[in-house]
Amino acid sequence: MNYEELSNNKVSLAGQIVEAPRFSHEVYGEGFFEFRLSVLRLSNQADVIPVTVSERIMRETPIVVGNYISVAGQFRSYNKLTDNRSRLMLTVFARSIGDYDEELNPNVIELDGYICKQPMYRTTPFKREICDMLLAVNRAYNKSDYIPCIAWGRNARYVNTLSVGEHVALYGRIQSRQYNKVLEDGEQEVRTAYEVSISRLTTQDETRGSALYVSADNA
Repeated sequence: MNYEELSNNKVSLAGQIVEAPRFSHEVYGEGFFEFRLSVLRLSNQADVIPVTVSERIMRETPIVVGNYISVAGQFRSYNKLTDNRSRLMLTVFARSIGDYDEELNPNVIELDGYICKQPMYRTTPFKREICDMLLAVNRAYNKSDYIPCIAWGRNARYVNTLSVGEHVALYGRIQSRQYNKVLEDGEQEVRTAYEVSISRLTTQDETRGSALYVSADNA
């Protein structure tokens, strides 16, 4: 494992297992399983986050619904073909699972990558300012993870000034939200989206010479 893989994508979660593991895929004879972890915000609202874990780790720490655990790993993306369309799927890839520690911040992510899609600024019906950003984070073996991120308020206006290809580092939390997807036949389907809510972002381009520190919305 190289240094970049260790440092540019780090996730730490602590919460309650709310879904039993189910088989996901196999790599070089090793099975991987996915389960759901409920992580509380300060407001006691929960983000339910998918976690992928190897069978080797599961032998050391059984994944049992109702148990509280901590997870350290990376936020990864992959493409899944559904109805002849490719969907970006996101999961926390667990490198280790340990005992739950209520003294620690239960939801922390640190990413270092490159903006790969022009940020999109918008306002909600309640006049709240939001800016969406897609970050490409390099991984070993010439792979990349594509991570949706979101900034709020005056910071959304700043992120909207950034350009495709800019190098940024950020700190925040992973959040989940449900939305209604209108299908081709007009029916609506409830889906869950996962994204990084930015609490601090720094531009890494020395020519720009600027940095952004964001007040997180942890409600």
